[in-house]
Amino acid sequence: MYEKDLLYVIKPSELEPETLRVLLAQHPEIKFVSFMGIDFAGNDTDEKVPISALLDNMETMLYSHTAQTDGSSVVLPGVASLNDARVDMVADLSVNWFVDYNMEHIDPETGKMVGTLRVPCFLKHNGEFVDSRYLLKETLRYVGDEILKAMKAEGKVPGLAFAPEDVEKITSTSATELEFWVKTPTEDVSTEALSSSQIMQEQYWARTRGNVRTALEQAVEILGYYGLEPEMGHKEVGGVRGQLDANGNMTHVNEQLEIDWKYSNGLQAADNEILVRTIVKEVFRANGLEVSFLAKPIVGVAGSGEHTHVGLGCLTKDGKFYNLMSPADMTKDFLSAVGYGALMGILKNYEVLNPIVSCTTDAFKRLKPGFEAPICIVTSLGIAPDVPSRNRTILAGLIRDLDNPKATRFEMRAPNPFTNTYMALAGFYMAALDGIKAALASGKSTDELCAELSKKSGEDGFYLEKDREYRSENDVFEDYTEEERNKYFGAPPATVWENCKAFDKYPEKVAVLTAGDIIKPVYLKSFEEGALIRWQTELLKHIIPDYRAKVVAMKPVTSESSTAWDDGMWQRVQELRVLIAKDTDTSTSLFTQIAKAFAAGDFDKASDLQKTLDAKMEELEGLYTDYKNNIL
Repeated sequence: MYEKDLLYVIKPSELEPETLRVLLAQHPEIKFVSFMGIDFAGNDTDEKVPISALLDNMETMLYSHTAQTDGSSVVLPGVASLNDARVDMVADLSVNWFVDYNMEHIDPETGKMVGTLRVPCFLKHNGEFVDSRYLLKETLRYVGDEILKAMKAEGKVPGLAFAPEDVEKITSTSATELEFWVKTPTEDVSTEALSSSQIMQEQYWARTRGNVRTALEQAVEILGYYGLEPEMGHKEVGGVRGQLDANGNMTHVNEQLEIDWKYSNGLQAADNEILVRTIVKEVFRANGLEVSFLAKPIVGVAGSGEHTHVGLGCLTKDGKFYNLMSPADMTKDFLSAVGYGALMGILKNYEVLNPIVSCTTDAFKRLKPGFEAPICIVTSLGIAPDVPSRNRTILAGLIRDLDNPKATRFEMRAPNPFTNTYMALAGFYMAALDGIKAALASGKSTDELCAELSKKSGEDGFYLEKDREYRSENDVFEDYTEEERNKYFGAPPATVWENCKAFDKYPEKVAVLTAGDIIKPVYLKSFEEGALIRWQTELLKHIIPDYRAKVVAMKPVTSESSTAWDDGMWQRVQELRVLIAKDTDTSTSLFTQIAKAFAAGDFDKASDLQKTLDAKMEELEGLYTDYKNNIL
């Protein structure tokens, strides 16, 4: 269906009226135009109109007013309200515009798939831009200007071989990786089978088969048509081998996959991710497979992350590109002063980045101690600069290639496929800027900055907090107790509410994000309010009903071989069922207690009860499994 002669991407240099009219005239299969803005929740709008609307109003839509929506269509609480709802959309001419094709809708005149031109837009309310795309774009501009100013103020940057006055422009280099689960609709695989397969690593990098292989290959090929330069598609750690039915078709598919593609500047990288998610979902659906981007679609089995890569580079006046994080001698230093500062800034301020990165209950199901869960605010550099290493138990990984200094970057391991990448990148770069300014102003050498990052708890630092540690080359789950992890790296939040409380607990770190008046406090408040609304709604309308269905489905099993032990086990199961889901004359169920806590506005209590509920459900499911397995 996808053919090379289709129009897939329109470059910024082509975004002017005459060129656009020619391109669209050459491709009559493009029937619609859709205006895409990104709200604070990371939702992308899809306001679709016939392509004639763009052709008839080209100049106005390109340079003035593109479209209009309202506050009920986007998540901007506290910014756009029902009585002040108008939100204007302004086309972004600085990024690629993609054409989204419908594989199920064929244009009868051309015989090609009907296409929709997706126009990335900024959202404007009462004269101010109020969307995630704009915040990221302006943040990257501000961060670049401030870094260059700080470099020039010092005159020389430790670890860099060129002079700051030779720099023309600071650039961002960013990328995301997409992990996801695929399954055959209406067919489930037992959690026990998935868990044991994971433990034995039966699926990691295994060969794909059947419609999974076809869909994966098609998706990777199509990404190439869009110019995203796909790097690989492969099996991840989760999943089980599918089965063949009598007709030779794959059934009971349940596998975890990953697709990677080339980096870009921060804003384009975030736009690319949305395109990739759309393509993956449609291509796998066309092959009879469901795709889930949830961070933890199956409890007890590996979740899906979306590792986000953060890098900084510069263009010098002679046209050369340099990675600002890479030291002049890759075998002598891990990082330049800019690199050390950026990493320290992200780690020091991560408490207020965390609510942006992980703002759903689903995210916290993944972020639990154990299988590569990045819950500790800590990094790893490697044993020595000339021996690159990878520690997959930490939050921020340093990616280095001794043969390619341009590749140096940080891999943030906590984001998931539903993290708002625009807001997360904006936060990462603002935090990095804070550390870069401190590192450069200190005048310290790269060795001294490495010592600062490697400091032990109780040691004073010129920038990092005295009682914390920020670097470990150990396995943070195997080599530290929970008490030690919490002491050295901070106690991780367990719910959305605990996470969002950091905005009030650390005002000095919030000030790092709001410096430059781009990520305004009102926007962070809007983001927080939206996250808490979703948390409450998800818990009351999705999680509790799902739990209730599981509790109700647990029934006593009658058997002639039942023993007193079986009866005792069922009694324990029944007591937990009542505790969780049933109100009595003398007790109130956890379900009801949570609902009452929300009704009273007591988020602390609701959060604590949620943790209790999750623990009790896990205990109940384990007990019921043991009970059933003992019945003959």
